[in-house]
Amino acid sequence: MGRNTVSTSSYSSLRHLVALPYPGRGHINPMMNLCRALSSASPYLLITFVVTDEWLSLIDRSPLASIPDNLLFSTIPNVIPSESTRGNDFLGFLEAVMTKMEAPLEQLLDGFQQSQPAPSLLLFDTCLWWVVGVGARRGIPVASFWTQSSARLLQQLRLLLRPGTNGSTETAPMLLYFLGWF
Repeated sequence: MGRNTVSTSSYSSLRHLVALPYPGRGHINPMMNLCRALSSASPYLLITFVVTDEWLSLIDRSPLASIPDNLLFSTIPNVIPSESTRGNDFLGFLEAVMTKMEAPLEQLLDGFQQSQPAPSLLLFDTCLWWVVGVGARRGIPVASFWTQSSARLLQQLRLLLRPGTNGSTETAPMLLYFLGWF
């Protein structure tokens, strides 16, 4: 289901990054931009960008001509509500994203073992926290990508650091130390 092709004779020298964005415009576009930059920077990095069948049809085709050969598209079935109707039941959409996308991703990763180099890294949208478990079970390192603005990240951190919000007064100093703010 990949759009581009990469010579299989060069697989031994390739690292394979599998990118999985949250299925929404404000999430897919930033991750696509990052993947384009990474694929342009290194011909030894194979990137597979994973979206649903519906989302692949929604992605604007005109800029795809400029995508490097080492950036491929793969799809999982439409196991979540359609983009055109997701606003009618957003909680149902969110539940489907969190519970129904994991199994098709696992099946896709199984297929990579036979046709492409094994994934070296799972790059996932921070909203798709369940990918951490997929990576842990398969022994694949994971990296979270925050697709929203840094201001939104700071807002989320402030909520987390507010005393009593997370049930512990010990978390805030630990997080501040980790982030280099302490």
